[in-house]
Amino acid sequence: MVIKKVIKGIIIFIAAVLLLVTGLLVFLTVTEYKPADVEPLKVKGTADATYSVGDSMTIMTWNIGYGALGDNADFFMDGGKMVKSAEEDRVMENMDGIMQTIEQTKPDFFLIQEIDCDSSRSYHIDELKMLRDRFKDYESTFGINYKTPFVPYPMPPLGKIVAGIATFSDSHAENVERIQLPVPFKWPVRPVNLKRCVTETHIPVYDPAGPRSEGQKRFDKDLVIFNLHLEAYDSGAGKIAQTKMLAKLLKEERAKGNYVIAGGDFNQIFSSADKNAYPPQPDKWLPGELDEEQFGDGWVFLMDEKTPSCRSLDQPLVGADLGSFQYYLIDGYIVSDNIQIDALETMDLGFVNADHNPVVLQFTLQ
Repeated sequence: MVIKKVIKGIIIFIAAVLLLVTGLLVFLTVTEYKPADVEPLKVKGTADATYSVGDSMTIMTWNIGYGALGDNADFFMDGGKMVKSAEEDRVMENMDGIMQTIEQTKPDFFLIQEIDCDSSRSYHIDELKMLRDRFKDYESTFGINYKTPFVPYPMPPLGKIVAGIATFSDSHAENVERIQLPVPFKWPVRPVNLKRCVTETHIPVYDPAGPRSEGQKRFDKDLVIFNLHLEAYDSGAGKIAQTKMLAKLLKEERAKGNYVIAGGDFNQIFSSADKNAYPPQPDKWLPGELDEEQFGDGWVFLMDEKTPSCRSLDQPLVGADLGSFQYYLIDGYIVSDNIQIDALETMDLGFVNADHNPVVLQFTLQ
């Protein structure tokens, strides 16, 4: 009798676990974020700067690590231990440091990746609202690339995530779209994984320079800015497919005569960049390599090799042996050749507030 009761108890337990897992899979499948291939994005705020041929501008790109990946953090997906990698006060401290840097740099445009709106990992702090409240003189757009009510792994689980990429402009933005990139993941992993995208923002180019007015002549060219955060943790096929689609989008806009800049976290090193600048360390996450030949002629590929744009999250930076620490070149720009490159700098901030450094480009429309 005792054996029968034990067996019955085991069967009931297994059935309960299977029922729970099945219910979770059904819930996550039904609630999966399924964006359209192309979606218009709302522009929030008001900006009044105008630009014309011959004007010089500054653009910044920065993966801010949802305010929780400062120098104290590691992350389980990179070989570290942490899931929630910062206390709430540290998230707020990181966000304030990030915003101070942007204020001090005063870019005309800034592209932000990994910004949370309502995520367990960042204590449901609306980081997008924080930036919008701080930078009221900019217009901004936001494209979701990660939205799930619950990520059930690891232990403790990641939980709810709503995050994406944001573009801020001190000039009026038009025709802003979210463009879905290929998703390399299959069910049942796909519902709780990223749906990566690029956002495409058109900035009118005027002649002559000066305040917009009804009589002001507008060029038949736009400055088109692509904000992106490509695949990180796939087998490699996802990065290749996403890069191929990015090349197609950029070439289409360049064929129209537009000025084109694509900036962000490529999670790849450009094929022309120095692979020995930050040699790979054993057993660390390694980026892919972006084949520049996919884009054809007419493009400039920009990564600042003097300073790493990202650091490994297999261990906290504080207290680490910096001599053998893994750094990366994965953030930068692809720029059409009708734009003059004036300066490029990866700001060496010591990865205090984020696991990426911001990359700043100064350029002139020709």
